[in-house]
Amino acid sequence: MKGMALYIHIPFCKSKCKYCDFPSYSGCESYMKDYTNALKSEIQKYKDEQFKTIFIGGGTPTYLSIENWKALGQTIEGLSLGSELEFTVECNPNSITGELLTVLKHIGVNRLSIGLQAWQDKLLKILGRVHRREDFLKTYELCREFQFDNINVDVMFGLPGQKLTHYMETLCALTSLGVEHLSCYSLIVEEGTPFYTAFNEGKLILPQEEEERSMYYDGIAYLSKRGYHQYEISNFAKPKRECRHNLVYWNTEEYIGCGAAAHSFYKGIRSSNTVDVSKYIEFINSKGQAITESHVNTQKDSMEEFMFLGLRKTKGIEEEDFQRRFCVNINSIYGKIINKYVGEGLLKREEGRIFFTNEGISISNLVLSDFLL
Repeated sequence: MKGMALYIHIPFCKSKCKYCDFPSYSGCESYMKDYTNALKSEIQKYKDEQFKTIFIGGGTPTYLSIENWKALGQTIEGLSLGSELEFTVECNPNSITGELLTVLKHIGVNRLSIGLQAWQDKLLKILGRVHRREDFLKTYELCREFQFDNINVDVMFGLPGQKLTHYMETLCALTSLGVEHLSCYSLIVEEGTPFYTAFNEGKLILPQEEEERSMYYDGIAYLSKRGYHQYEISNFAKPKRECRHNLVYWNTEEYIGCGAAAHSFYKGIRSSNTVDVSKYIEFINSKGQAITESHVNTQKDSMEEFMFLGLRKTKGIEEEDFQRRFCVNINSIYGKIINKYVGEGLLKREEGRIFFTNEGISISNLVLSDFLL
């Protein structure tokens, strides 16, 4: 499918979760209007591109005020949008109203991604989430009332105080509701977060490694039985409901990122905007762009990205695709590494594809690091 992917970053949150190290900020509501205006200016630079996917992430995009959503929507409507556009907006329970859903429908949003994380209120409280299960259910029902028929829900496992039964209860509840897509992430204790501090002080008690592995594998088996296909390490979808925007990243296709902290891979150049909201506004207004880092991909960079992004997909990478892109046989670059992990039962090679085995997926980060040249 022809066209470009567009990512738009909304960095505002009502409050910051204890595990989050994303570029998102609470208490910055006074910047919303100026930020939206700067964002509109940056997006308009790409009005000559045609877009096949749009993904608005954060932060909590739906925490943005209605007025600013309407203003942003007018700019998006002015872009060249493909006839089969996938347009996703991330949201949290408690940040959605009927008025906002009306605006989102009007500007062409056809996919929502709701951050639930866990079904149990006590776990939500530990995470620092501002919603409870009942809030999620009300939000979910409201989205269905507005005929949103493509909904992803984010959940996490390996949480402090979480048992295998908690995680399976979460998956059971969500599949019973009929969500189209599930993103299931293992908790990573990131530096600079309250969880990191608590962990170093011995106050964050995480599940044992064996129990976390059971959550992952039992979750995969359960979702498969319920008709959800695992198409990437952390992502599961009903037939034809894969997230096309995220597949752009994993297929190492080009994309444009707008907003503070947004990344782009555009015309062979990887670039990133300043993470500082006030500087982003200032740079866009004074210079017309907010890029603070850029890098022209070398062939080596592109090979590495092809492998460690492509292998995240359960179908892996195609050897012919590697040859077509880089005009070199994959064996001359990665033969030893591939043979090593095939021999260890962590990678599989068949019918021209290379992909992880179930065992390999569980230590995929370790394996993927070996593909850095």
